[in-house]
Amino acid sequence: MTQIIAVAALVIFAATLVVIGVFSSRKSATLDGFLLGGRKIGAWLSAFSYGTTYFSAVIFIGYAGKHGWDVGLGALWIGIGNALLGAMLAWIFLANKTRKMTRKLDSRTMPEFFCSRYNSKGMKIYAAIIIFIFLVPYAATVYKGLGSLFGSIFPNDILGMSPTTVCMRIVAVLAAVYLVLGGYIASAMSNLIQGIVMIGGVIIMCIALVNNPNVGGISNAVKALGDIDPTLTDIFGGDNWSFLLSNVLLTSFGTWGLPQMVHKYYAIKDEHEVKKGAVISTLFCLIIGCGAYFAGSLGRFFIPANEAGAPDLAGGYDSVVPSMLNAAFSSSVFGNILLSIILLCVLSASMSTLTSIVLTSSTAITVDLAGVFRKEKEIDGIKQMLVTRILCFAFIGLSLVFALFDFSIIVTIMSFSWGVVSGCFLGPYFWGLYSKKTTRVGAWCGILSGTVVFAVSFILSLVVPAFTFNVALTGVVAMATSFVSVPVVSLFTKKLPDEVVAKAFD
Repeated sequence: MTQIIAVAALVIFAATLVVIGVFSSRKSATLDGFLLGGRKIGAWLSAFSYGTTYFSAVIFIGYAGKHGWDVGLGALWIGIGNALLGAMLAWIFLANKTRKMTRKLDSRTMPEFFCSRYNSKGMKIYAAIIIFIFLVPYAATVYKGLGSLFGSIFPNDILGMSPTTVCMRIVAVLAAVYLVLGGYIASAMSNLIQGIVMIGGVIIMCIALVNNPNVGGISNAVKALGDIDPTLTDIFGGDNWSFLLSNVLLTSFGTWGLPQMVHKYYAIKDEHEVKKGAVISTLFCLIIGCGAYFAGSLGRFFIPANEAGAPDLAGGYDSVVPSMLNAAFSSSVFGNILLSIILLCVLSASMSTLTSIVLTSSTAITVDLAGVFRKEKEIDGIKQMLVTRILCFAFIGLSLVFALFDFSIIVTIMSFSWGVVSGCFLGPYFWGLYSKKTTRVGAWCGILSGTVVFAVSFILSLVVPAFTFNVALTGVVAMATSFVSVPVVSLFTKKLPDEVVAKAFD
């Protein structure tokens, strides 16, 4: 019964996305329409696109499963931080300035922004390469997270393949169809529907889990968690406070430098929509983030712990949430319906993030790299659109191949990609918006810092046995280094020509 209801829900969901793709195709005939929806996107579509891109299956399966288990209720701070720092402050400080400056510079991507703002084609090439390389594993974690939940609902092989593999291939095909047809417009419209599904799914999931006999209500849950380990009910995470803080900073300020997140600001229609979008995205992130981590903290009521205190499951932390949901909801028809809604919630989160990553990565080649070696006016518009669509297919396939490799710690792969990309771009992007005194050398210093910090940390972990390669902490250090080094180095290096600065600010 569980599988029948789940398949019916997936078929309806998939058909809806295909219809949206077909409907949006007429508005994506040009490259600007395909990438930015003509820069006429309103607050609701922009805010939901931002929020659904922010939270993929990784937060439900990876982050919530691991941090909810290890930290308990203190993990809610990650959700709160994501809403206040990663959404509200990001929109306040970045959205309107990005919207205005990218129009002045006629920039459609972050590498294009760097090229025009700092008059550097080399920076455009480097940024495009970083995006294409490091967003592949990011996209792979999205597949993997969704596949883990799908595998718990469909335990038997399907057509000779594991259910996880089947799920990842279905997602890849579905994402390719509606994204390639409709571009950013299709992605934004589907994100609104997906966002509504996510909100409903998270609320239903939390209410149903709390009222499950294994949990017995909120008060009993708090007491029982405290009996297992007092740190699980410590609001600041007890001894895990530093671990908690590094993850709050990484997952919150990381959005300030991720190109697929920043891209949402480019397409907003006007300043009025920016103000509304800031409120909507903050509320959305608060519901989804806190709901996911709260659900993750209840995993101990359904999953036994081994002698080391870790979940006693074959898939480890990545199997906590799928196993918990399957155990809680698969025993009745009503529970099966709830489980299907939650599956759609996770699928929605995954699809929206995946399409944003694909759009960002494919244009890193067609727009950013191709435009360097050939003048854009010499590139036929129809051919450029065709190549962009082909590369969307290629990137989806490449990330799927990567996801098919057997890696179990989704959170580690996600944090690594997030840290490198945001560590490279945060400083040059922020100061490029705010300071006329930012120099090309300063921006280069900031953009190189992400890879340097991660490379040095990784080498030290190999050479020095006592040194532990902490991915989350390394990502925070990379972002901080990028943010600080740009203005400091700019104080002592050659200023940009006045006409370059005037083009961006005047």
